[in-house]
Amino acid sequence: MTTEASEDWKHWHEHRIETVSAPYGPLALTGTHWIEDYPDGRLPEIPGYWTVKDDAVALKATAEDGLTVDGEPFTGEEVLDAELGPAAGARVGRGERRFVVLVREGIWGVRDYDPAAPAREAFQGIEATPYDPRWSVPGHFTPYGEDRTVRVENADGVARGLGLGGVLAFTLDGEDLTLQVSVESDGSLWAVFADTTSGDSSYRFRFLRPAAPDAEGRTTVDFNRALLPPCAFADHFICPFPPPGNTLGVAIEAGERNLA
Repeated sequence: MTTEASEDWKHWHEHRIETVSAPYGPLALTGTHWIEDYPDGRLPEIPGYWTVKDDAVALKATAEDGLTVDGEPFTGEEVLDAELGPAAGARVGRGERRFVVLVREGIWGVRDYDPAAPAREAFQGIEATPYDPRWSVPGHFTPYGEDRTVRVENADGVARGLGLGGVLAFTLDGEDLTLQVSVESDGSLWAVFADTTSGDSSYRFRFLRPAAPDAEGRTTVDFNRALLPPCAFADHFICPFPPPGNTLGVAIEAGERNLA
């Protein structure tokens, strides 16, 4: 079983390398621009005029801007909603670049993805610790019963709300530990955590995504699959820092640790 789990981990790690180094993966992000910071509608290095209009984004462009919408040359005005899918599928582009519309707590912005980004070209891989069964343990999820939101600082220095759905409890090396976790739309869990290796032999914080708990709340807590957050790959992501209680007083020497 350990050999099978180790092989599964290797495939997972290889897939992660492919995902983050893809043409529109996190390494390709070259900018996140908040429209309210640019009252004239001109975003840095992005053609066209971008404004907020009726809880959406209005884009105006001329032929000289060289923009495309849905793959076709674009002139005139288009109203754009927030895009939740992969950056490769963004409606607006210019050449190989893609411009992704996002909204955070009512603030609208545009992300600029460029396959020729220096970070993507300089990528050497992810430093990750090989699979070790000691880091995969049973966990138990207890929902709060109602959604909670806590304010946490984000990687860009701004405090934003982080939705939390319950507590994930587990035992590691005989020590009982807990993490506050969010519940994703598919029922899976998401934790932002730090530990005693954070900022030293590991990135300053990491993500963990346990599978959806069963009817009794059981799931697996597998730190072999601890993830570097997107902001480890590009400074323009606004990853949340760990919420209260999610800085573990143990050394999680597992999973993704740093960029190679």
